[in-house]
Amino acid sequence: MGSITGTMGCRSSVADRRSEKVIRAAILIQNWYRLTMARLEMRRRYSLSIFQSIEYADEQDQLQLSDFFTFMLERCTPPDSVSHTFTSPGVSQVVDEGFNIQEFENKICVPDSYYGPRLSFPLTVEHANALLHAFRNEQLLHARYVLQLLCETKKVLKEMPNITHLSTSYSKEITVCGDLHGNLDDLLLIFYKNGLPSEQNCYVFNGDFVDRGKNSMEIIIILFAFLLIYPNYLHLNRGNHEDYILNLRYGFTKEVSKKYKDHGNQILCLLRDVFSWLPLATIIDSKVLILHGGISDTTDLDFLNALERSKLKSLMRPPKSLRDRQDQVKERIPPTRSTKHMATRNVAGKARRLSSSGSAEPSGSNLPPEPTPKEWKQILDILWSDPRSQNGCTPNKARGGGCYFGPDVTAELFRRYNLKLLIRSHEFKPEGYEISHNGKVITIFSASNYYEEGSNRGAYIKLNPELIPRFVQYQVSKYTLRHSLRDRVGSIESTALKFLREKICAHRSELTSAFAQYDPEGTGRISVNDWAAAMESVLQLNLPWRILRSQLALLSPDGKVDCISCFGDLEIAQPVKEVQPALAETLCRYRKDLEIIFNIIDKDQSGLISLEEFGQTWKLFTSHLGIVHSESLDKLVLSMDYNKDGYIDFNEFLEAFHVVHRLQKKADS
Repeated sequence: MGSITGTMGCRSSVADRRSEKVIRAAILIQNWYRLTMARLEMRRRYSLSIFQSIEYADEQDQLQLSDFFTFMLERCTPPDSVSHTFTSPGVSQVVDEGFNIQEFENKICVPDSYYGPRLSFPLTVEHANALLHAFRNEQLLHARYVLQLLCETKKVLKEMPNITHLSTSYSKEITVCGDLHGNLDDLLLIFYKNGLPSEQNCYVFNGDFVDRGKNSMEIIIILFAFLLIYPNYLHLNRGNHEDYILNLRYGFTKEVSKKYKDHGNQILCLLRDVFSWLPLATIIDSKVLILHGGISDTTDLDFLNALERSKLKSLMRPPKSLRDRQDQVKERIPPTRSTKHMATRNVAGKARRLSSSGSAEPSGSNLPPEPTPKEWKQILDILWSDPRSQNGCTPNKARGGGCYFGPDVTAELFRRYNLKLLIRSHEFKPEGYEISHNGKVITIFSASNYYEEGSNRGAYIKLNPELIPRFVQYQVSKYTLRHSLRDRVGSIESTALKFLREKICAHRSELTSAFAQYDPEGTGRISVNDWAAAMESVLQLNLPWRILRSQLALLSPDGKVDCISCFGDLEIAQPVKEVQPALAETLCRYRKDLEIIFNIIDKDQSGLISLEEFGQTWKLFTSHLGIVHSESLDKLVLSMDYNKDGYIDFNEFLEAFHVVHRLQKKADS
């Protein structure tokens, strides 16, 4: 009996030891898994931070150059240029009440070879379904129908108030969607999951329908069509990207011109007016405020509801009285150079002095009425602002426009207008939504895969009569599900780092100077802390540079950063070897801005610009930025005039100056 008991005891101890080993192994695996997931999450977060920081820096550049673009649009363009579409009184008459859809029908022929949707007005649900079917199959709507649709949309929008009031008593639920940014697949998925707009299915789309994505035109056609069919059940708020000057930079203007070559100017002109008539906000049951960006400590809903919203065609064009006041202040204050932007404003005086065109100020009778500074500021704040956890209201330095508003600002607005919830969009969120300010502010973002395939979910909100928000998340997926989480994060990280390296390369001279300040002995090596400080002082992206160091630069044996390794596999392509590096950097850095300017003065959309126009524009632009004009550019431009006819292809010229990843270049070859 004793031997049996001893044997059983041995077996029990062996089993216990095995069990302990299994538990220890399980704990090790669990710890490894948690560590792996934490590292992946860290990589995902800093990759998204890179994308967002570069996006906001780009918006800041756009706002800081807005007065220059205004000058170019108003004073430096010949009467028959592309930009004259936006400002010519003659063209503006196209969208006046006197020009109806019948005139488009008489003047624009739809050929028998056109197999896309054919619209007749008033529109029906069948027309909307035909549009959805056509766009799923990548068909275009004929320009005649686009122009007719826009004319009818403007008529409907003009009858709407600045702030739309809705009630859940007429609908079981109201669906609120955020930014779509030209992602047609997201809109189609929303309609698939949530149903098409109807009398039983009310929608509010909260702005930023266009730009960035490739199907902005299709999105606004669908939304405008449903607006005409159900004007009481589909509602549109204006976003900061419903702005014709912003569209020049972020792709919508180019998309329209490419898809509608013959009638692009008319469509763009009509869209400028339609965008200016979009309502500014929506209020549900007198309790839920929906607007695109946010609020400030001076937001006045009564004032916003009473102003003439159509006067504000673009927030990139502040009222003249405000611009003149800014010029006077800047002329009294000596310009100082920052590491990121040199003298970025006083364009009016400089441009007038340098312009050899002799163009006069546009006559007052030909200009549309301007908003007052207060009207402009009120709309700027509600379209551009972002919430923050800190109390107060401060300038939104990341974007360059609007403000950061804290929980106290939200609480005060709610107290004044007896509100309980603010729904806004405007801001990328990895999960498609975010709740802040103790549940009083909701950010909703409906464009999935915004930065890269797999980068984020989209979402929309369902509001019931109790005004309790229910979130529906989704992600349009063509390839994501086939890849592991590690692969998806790796792909996002790779693209983010590629964009960041290109920005680093375009600022090589400034970064080299900044590194030298921490390296008085010229060793080419500095501490990690100094390297991070130098990177931030030049690029001003507010990124975790110490964490990113391993991805961007090498360490020397003494633990210091090898400064030159930041640029190790990067170079700026140069069509002519003799181009000075500083000039190549300038052209690379400001490619987007120069493309906008050259498109403004391109008279016939040929993509060609005369050497004289190129030279004059470059002098204006470099003067505005405080950059010394380089004579080597004149030689470069002459060398790009391949057939010696006095013209160059400016798109080809700008494309020549881009960042080349040497390792990728070798792999491709």
